[in-house]
Amino acid sequence: MPKNYSEYICQQCGYKSASFLGKCPNCGEWNSLVETSVSTSDKKLETRNLKLEELVKLSEVKSQSMPRISSGFDEFNRVLGGGIVPGSIVLISGDPGIGKSTLLLQAAMEIAGFARGPASRFHPASTRSGLKSNVGGQEYAELRAVGSPPTTVTPHKTDSSVLYVTGEESAHQVKIRADRIGKIPDNLFILPSTDVDVIVGVSEKVKPTLLIVDSIQTLTCDRLAGSAGSVGQVRECSQVLQAHAKKSHTPIFIVGHVTKEGNIAGPKVLEHLVDAVLNLEGDNMHSYRILRSTKNRFGSTFEVGVFEMSDRGMLEVSNPSQIFLAQRIEKRAGSVVASTITGERPILAEVQALTTSTIFGIPVRRTAGLDPSRVQIVIAALSKAANIPLGNLDIYVNVAGGLKIGEPAADLPVALAIASAALDRPLPEGTCAFGEVGLLGELRPVSNIKGRINEAKRLGFTQFISPDRFKTLEEAISYSIHGSQD
Repeated sequence: MPKNYSEYICQQCGYKSASFLGKCPNCGEWNSLVETSVSTSDKKLETRNLKLEELVKLSEVKSQSMPRISSGFDEFNRVLGGGIVPGSIVLISGDPGIGKSTLLLQAAMEIAGFARGPASRFHPASTRSGLKSNVGGQEYAELRAVGSPPTTVTPHKTDSSVLYVTGEESAHQVKIRADRIGKIPDNLFILPSTDVDVIVGVSEKVKPTLLIVDSIQTLTCDRLAGSAGSVGQVRECSQVLQAHAKKSHTPIFIVGHVTKEGNIAGPKVLEHLVDAVLNLEGDNMHSYRILRSTKNRFGSTFEVGVFEMSDRGMLEVSNPSQIFLAQRIEKRAGSVVASTITGERPILAEVQALTTSTIFGIPVRRTAGLDPSRVQIVIAALSKAANIPLGNLDIYVNVAGGLKIGEPAADLPVALAIASAALDRPLPEGTCAFGEVGLLGELRPVSNIKGRINEAKRLGFTQFISPDRFKTLEEAISYSIHGSQD
């Protein structure tokens, strides 16, 4: 007859001990051993009952096309790779108050049958022409088709149900946020519970189109000792939800907290268990939010979705380039428009540079939205290859609007912005730049040049500073700032 006994298991490396230890002898972590109930039942019987029919050849497995579920947001679908895959688990993280719960509640209301509500889901500026454009509707559709990810999203049924599990708020608190967003559908269910077994049981009865858990750090499992949010509880609850998703083909969205360093709280195995990891980024001083994918088994990990936080919830920004350039002051030294690629989507952003005489012995270098190490390389190339003295100047480089650019194509716009600020010479109107800068001052080609140029032309830019036109950094600066190629 099976018996139960207690065992202390390290939540980092899995080391087992019969008694509690303050420090794990195997991995050296402190206070990582958690008391766990273990059964003496012989687990070898599970392998003895293995049926030979369960062993299949991968070549004989039939391919199945799984239609994706629309989240109700084109920007959300883009980041997910085309929509929500049935049976998938998506982890959404972000700083407190960034808008994770609001975005998921809006998606829940959309999927549950609510059709947009009183407020438009799109940012008002994204549907009006705030910048110059000489491209017609048909041409615009053709240009946007370049590099756009395929979307095989099927519209959700109007009778779809959504189960929203809240462990941090009561049903009345969720109702207040939902009333602010719009009309609440009848088939949106709220479950204020933290017991993962209760959540799975209710989900099996309701059989929702989507299950949302807010958040994983509040869930507990009775089979494991420890408080909510501990490493053991997060790991066990995640495995229970994963098994439920694969068995019932119910997609699950999980909200995860972040640490003060910006990392997802909990064990690293949490990120390995899920199918996609999305991070909602933004600054409390700006209203724009960027949804970025860092892991996606069903799509690209470089796609981003842009939203704006408003009093009616999240508004989609269907034209991010126009938004990021809306407040730009033309004919100002230190301002350069860069054409970047996020996933397969071209986005135009303004790179700003400011140079001032240093009052210290060592000049200051500050960056925002760019890789600081690459900016240092560009500054060195400017001083050596382009003969621009920067040793006695404090240099500040920023990407306007809160956008983060990580690709090397931002090297040339950064170099032109710094050179323009240092020489106090603005670039000609309608100029757009992109390209990688090498250590010797050479310009290297980047990907998807056609998509970058088409997006810039659509917004009225006519002059392009790129590696296919100039071979060295000195030539690009001579033409864009001095007006000659000599």
